[in-house]
Amino acid sequence: MKKSLILIVFLSLLSCKTKAQENVAKSDTNKKTKVKMTDKIKKTEAEWRAQLTEQEYHVLREAGTDRPSEGGYTSFFEKGTYVCRACGTQLFESNSKYKSHCGWPSFDDAIEGTIIYKKDTSLGRVRTEIICAKCDSHLGHVFDDGPADTTGKRYCVNTSSIKFVK
Repeated sequence: MKKSLILIVFLSLLSCKTKAQENVAKSDTNKKTKVKMTDKIKKTEAEWRAQLTEQEYHVLREAGTDRPSEGGYTSFFEKGTYVCRACGTQLFESNSKYKSHCGWPSFDDAIEGTIIYKKDTSLGRVRTEIICAKCDSHLGHVFDDGPADTTGKRYCVNTSSIKFVK
């Protein structure tokens, strides 16, 4: 009986959709992207490995995740822009960054047309992965638990996937 109940709860959680996930299909079809397919950066995995550190490659090219911490860009709040560490595309402005206390840098909005939203069902749950529109690098995930007074979004971004530019 206990095993059946656990199975039912687990299956229920798998079938749940968040608003962010429901909006993925709308975002993919309704949002115009500023990055044209001809502007896409295409490199071999060997070229990416030569350009990136081991951790950056793991996060950006293998959809890995940095360990949570309050270091790196998590507690960093200078004025400027955050760019994709792989290709330099501007992704987030510093005025959209906020303290979420989740262990990763968090933004409530991205620069329009720079992010691709993709359904992610890894780890037995449904999430929305965020990917650089120019080089297809994994950045993190977006959730619907951000500041209610702005967009309500939390772009949860790996420090290894971005670089700050003043």
